[in-house]
Amino acid sequence: MVAVAIQGEAGSFSHAAALQAFGPQIRLVPRPSFEDLFRTVEAGEAARGVVPIENSLAGSVHENYDLLGAHALHVVGEAQVRVRHCLIARPGTALAAIHRVMGGGHEADAAIASSLAAELYGAVVLREGLEDHAENYTRFLVVAREPAPLDRGEGGARKTSLVFTLPNVPGSLHRALGVFAARQLDLTKIESRPLPGRPWEYAFYLDVTGGPQEGGALAAALAELGSLARDLRVLGTYPGSDIPVAKG
Repeated sequence: MVAVAIQGEAGSFSHAAALQAFGPQIRLVPRPSFEDLFRTVEAGEAARGVVPIENSLAGSVHENYDLLGAHALHVVGEAQVRVRHCLIARPGTALAAIHRVMGGGHEADAAIASSLAAELYGAVVLREGLEDHAENYTRFLVVAREPAPLDRGEGGARKTSLVFTLPNVPGSLHRALGVFAARQLDLTKIESRPLPGRPWEYAFYLDVTGGPQEGGALAAALAELGSLARDLRVLGTYPGSDIPVAKG
């Protein structure tokens, strides 16, 4: 049974992502903050951590990009969870009897939560699909102390995440991204984050399809990028995930 750290509580969408990544046989390790989650995995109190990195509507979770750069953990997997809010209540509660939905810890007749929360806490789902946008997904990264093994074969799609900084000179980012374009490598995510103590300088986070196998196109691109970058760190190579099929 693998111990998996999440930010939040059982029944959250982070919990759902952990179940998607590892199946039902996990020991959940809830933590109050993302910083605590990273420290828990670093300390060996959990073998894996599951952290949200971007939402299809709200965009990137900037705090977790910064924590990826600040901590010596590796990205070893990902999961994509559809955000689907439900109206849940105690068994036997009629929809017409609900006058107040839980907020801020006050006593209420019902709550808005995931179907997983209803299952865990003995509630029933009265209505599904309360979210404003049906196509709402959150992508989560799985982090660990050791990198994912690279000997899994070439059967599934793979993805590599990396972070680098560049000299602050004209054209440096254009040249850096060109090493991937020249080799027809698909960049699936680009994110920039400010560098503490260095105003108007940035770290660039990239997700690119493929793995850096010896002699491959990505290995060559990373070698060339290393000659252009001030710093370069591969955060991990791992199996990619597909957007889950919407139900209902």
